Amino acid sequence: MFDWKVLSDELEELKKTGLYTNIRTLESPQGEWLTISGKKVLNLCSNNYLGFADDQRLKKAAMEAIEKWGVGPGAVRTIAGTLSIHEETEKALADFKGAEAAMLVQSGFNANQAVIPPLFSKEDVIFSDELNHASIIDGCRLSGAQIIRWNHLDLDDLENKIKTNSARRRLIVTDGVFSMDGDVAPLDGIVKLGEKYGVMVMVDDAHGEGVLGPHGKGIVAQFKLEGKIDIDIGTMSKAFGVVGGYVAGNKVLIDYLKQKARPFLFSSAPTPPDVGAVLAAVQVLAQSDDLVKKLWDNSKYFKDHMKSIGFDIGHSQTPITPVMLYDAQVASNFSKKLFEEGIFAQSIGYPTVQKGKARIRVMISAVHTKKSLDFALEKFEKVGKTLGVLL
Repeated sequence: MFDWKVLSDELEELKKTGLYTNIRTLESPQGEWLTISGKKVLNLCSNNYLGFADDQRLKKAAMEAIEKWGVGPGAVRTIAGTLSIHEETEKALADFKGAEAAMLVQSGFNANQAVIPPLFSKEDVIFSDELNHASIIDGCRLSGAQIIRWNHLDLDDLENKIKTNSARRRLIVTDGVFSMDGDVAPLDGIVKLGEKYGVMVMVDDAHGEGVLGPHGKGIVAQFKLEGKIDIDIGTMSKAFGVVGGYVAGNKVLIDYLKQKARPFLFSSAPTPPDVGAVLAAVQVLAQSDDLVKKLWDNSKYFKDHMKSIGFDIGHSQTPITPVMLYDAQVASNFSKKLFEEGIFAQSIGYPTVQKGKARIRVMISAVHTKKSLDFALEKFEKVGKTLGVLL
């Protein structure tokens, strides 16, 4: 029989070093304020950028989808058939992302596994930014291709590694927005290198859609690169407020993946209410970018004041605001003190970030009011002084 004490001891070590994740139980919907253990707290750690997770328009669309299509797809689309709401949403997503076609999958994590292994194998080379998300890393590993990590955002390093490596098929893959630091990939420069050396380019726009570009269309639109990106993937679980993932690109790519992608072939499709809500989110953004503008206004306000207070917030270029504390135990204690003061903001340490890079990652939303942001700033300053983080 397995000795479970081995795992128990490891869990105790995580607790001692401040790396044990305490998963809070919410008693209310995702929004500006939450109820946790009967306590009202300001939500500063959700990826719900635009407030869509509890938006009345999306909830109405989800309920209407249930009434029309039921709660589940029955099986995988290649066996049970596809619902027309899936195809309608794929077309809307393709139009929104400036691509010929799109394919829905179960999550943003699955999107990377749906794309990379079918297209690349041990005969190929993948150039991956060293800070790419775990889902990209896993997708690359599953492919069996040679993986060459290039220095974060360093185009010179990327070019040098491309020039010295050849293979049957080559890919540059990067996050669009890096979720822990909030910095943005130099996608225009990456595309130029791809064109120069005949290398495919893939971007994971998980934290870019709904945030970057006109109407939140994402990093490809931000850089005006529609039609020049080989593979554009993302998730519905952040700015779109729902769950699921997508792959966007040319029609040949999507047709091929629908024959070869394992998440598409061996796992049931996203449910009708999820897809209905996603479709509503895309339609809302296509009609108005008011929420996107509010998100950026809130982000600037909070970040400017955090810097003036004296916090190190890294070099984020997006609403993601890393409050750098470096030591995991300090970050864990900081998060606990914030909660006592009515702020829900989780500490993040290794392995989510590198050792010695622990932080509180603050996620600003369009639904935050100035009054709530002022409340947060006051509490961050108070806790910072209490714990000796601020002088």
